[in-house]
Parts: sequence; structure tokens; C-alpha cells
Amino acid sequence: MRFLLVLCLALMSAVASAQAYRWVDPSGRVIISDTPPPGKAKDVSRTAGGQAAPSNEDDLPFAVRRARENFPVILYTAADCTADCQQARDLLNNRGVPFAEKMLQKAEDATELRALVGDVFVPSLKVGSQSYRGFQNTAYHNLLDLAGYPRTAAYGSKPSGGLQPGAAPKESGETPSAN
Repeated sequence: MRFLLVLCLALMSAVASAQAYRWVDPSGRVIISDTPPPGKAKDVSRTAGGQAAPSNEDDLPFAVRRARENFPVILYTAADCTADCQQARDLLNNRGVPFAEKMLQKAEDATELRALVGDVFVPSLKVGSQSYRGFQNTAYHNLLDLAGYPRTAAYGSKPSGGLQPGAAPKESGETPSAN
């Protein structure tokens, strides 16, 4: 008798799983609901059984999105910078910080970095309007903490920054100094 009751409850719960809808309303808010979206909704996606839709940039935790909007992160690197630049990338990815990586390839890139930190030195990190020359674990953590980035990445998050795959560095006339 108990087995039959458990079997019936299991079947009923499988039938009761609802379909979830995710969309962006006209004011730009992301809505997740079990009712279909109105006609003016954008970016509509359906999920079965309450499973979350595939994540994208808008699915970042609130604290990360807010910090990214107020204090964008740029990591300056060069082709000949290997160990320190990789440590900087790993630190940012382990914290779940979305960042842009700018590899020095042109004279304009070197001029921009020189104006930012006073010298052409990689890796260099820019968080909002603050910057740091070189790589030092505690200094990077301090800048990111002050900007409001969480100390650890959200569970299941993937690396969110760095160079795009296949982005080969170009030859440039100026060679930046690296550690």
C-alpha cells in the first residue's frame, strides 16, 4: 500500500512540474514567471520543469553586475608576459570578476597605459578609475574589494574575462616591459 502511495505521489509530482518563462519587459527588467509573457516582451526563453535557462552575461549575481557597471575592470598584458599575467587572469577568474583584457599591440595602447600608470609595465590593472602597476595579489584584492566585487566566484560560474580564443598578438614596434 505504501509503495503504491509513493508511486502515485512521484507520478503526480512529475506531472506538476511547470514550465517557466524568462523575458525582458519594455523597461529592461528580467522577469521569470510560470505564466507566458505579454506581447511586448523581448528575449523570451522557455524552460521545462523549472530548470534555469542557459546563463548569459545578464545572469551574473547582482553584486557583480553592480560592481561591473560602476567599476569596470581592464587587465593590460603583453605577449611576452607569461607568469605574472596568467596569475592576474587566474585571480580575476577565481573571484568571478568580468574583465576585459587589453594586450599591448600598438603604440596607442602603450601610450594609454603610460598615461594610466606612468610607465609601460604589464600586467597592470584598472578598476574603475583606480589602477595598479604590476602584479601583487593583495593589491589586486584590495582594488576589487573596494569596488564591491565578491571575494569568491558564484558557484558554477565560468571564467568571465581574458583574451578571446584565437586572438593572436600582432607585431608592434614598442616592446613593453614585463616581470
